Amino acid sequence: MKTILTIAGSDTCAGAGIQQDLKTITSLGHYAVTVTTALTAQNTVGVQRVMAVPEEMLRAQLESVLDDIAVSAIKIGMIPDVTSARIIVDAIRQTAVPVVCDPVMLSTSGTQLMADECIDYITEALFPLCTLVTPNIPEALRLTGCDGTRNLDTLGRRLVSRFRTSFLLKGGHAEGDVMRDVLYCTDGETHEYCSPRIATTNLHGTGCTMSSAVATLLAEGRPLPEAVRGAKAVIDRGIEKGRSLRIGKGNGPLWLF
Repeated sequence: MKTILTIAGSDTCAGAGIQQDLKTITSLGHYAVTVTTALTAQNTVGVQRVMAVPEEMLRAQLESVLDDIAVSAIKIGMIPDVTSARIIVDAIRQTAVPVVCDPVMLSTSGTQLMADECIDYITEALFPLCTLVTPNIPEALRLTGCDGTRNLDTLGRRLVSRFRTSFLLKGGHAEGDVMRDVLYCTDGETHEYCSPRIATTNLHGTGCTMSSAVATLLAEGRPLPEAVRGAKAVIDRGIEKGRSLRIGKGNGPLWLF
């Protein structure tokens, strides 16, 4: 059994964030430890309020975990501000394990979850420390400053060229009956992962599930393309199992068990 650290925000309806990371890692047979970056008041309809964890508490959480527990991989999700980002970067610089970053900038309902200053900082200081970054199309557009193109290949190659790390570009926001995700590696290789789009309104937490599953499979020692393939299978199963759930009035969760 491996231990995976998730550094992310808390979701009161437990469909995303730390709660979903815990479920994902556990469903794959491993142990999760957590550091909370922010508290949110949210439900399946939207995000009502966000509060960053005070910097002293964030630093204390990281020290408590990393001083005691040998983690085999790290997943990073919501980082609410640049102060939190600096603390996280300082901590993970002391580690030598795979790091997967899901740059959570906007909620599904459109609430901005990461300040612009923080976005600029993580691209400079955090991305170079990462094994993989996993933006969706709106996040990729923000990171590249593209003029609205939604072509995955254009976005993916620009991301790798600019930030010099591997990117998994998630195509869930694209049109069509096929879900197409593409891994763009620093060595120039690309790997495509396609599956039929499942008709459902329950898609809350797909990004958290993907990134924490990749981190977990990297902790097992799998090569990056294989880890992404395994995580994609986790997502597909979770969407299929969760499509009939009726939790809340809006965008419901996946189901992984």
